[in-house]
Amino acid sequence: QMQLVESGGGSMQAGDSLRLSCSSSGRSITTYTMGWFRQAPGKERERVAAISWSGGSSLYADSVKDRFAISRDNARNTVWLQMNSLKPEDTGSYYCAANTRSDNLASMSYTYWGQGTQVTVSS
Repeated sequence: QMQLVESGGGSMQAGDSLRLSCSSSGRSITTYTMGWFRQAPGKERERVAAISWSGGSSLYADSVKDRFAISRDNARNTVWLQMNSLKPEDTGSYYCAANTRSDNLASMSYTYWGQGTQVTVSS
């Protein structure tokens, strides 16, 4: 089993920066693709970023490209999402997840999820 815990959310102003953390306990994240997702009220959950097990590859949703950066430290069982130039449309609950079924970054077969951390961005 893997327990993922997100932290770092908060209430921000447009243009601010924020870094979210996701720590794993139990099963190690070392060999798994990790992703960050978000869900705004009334909207479907979307993946904003994913990172390969080695950290050598990553992908981003168009809406956050060039503003967000995903990174990881396998030795610390931790994944981060650095969010810069925040916009009100970035508001939502942010979740990290582990894909234990595929090492293909495009795969959406995430099996473990955290409880989420809220990010609110005011204009």
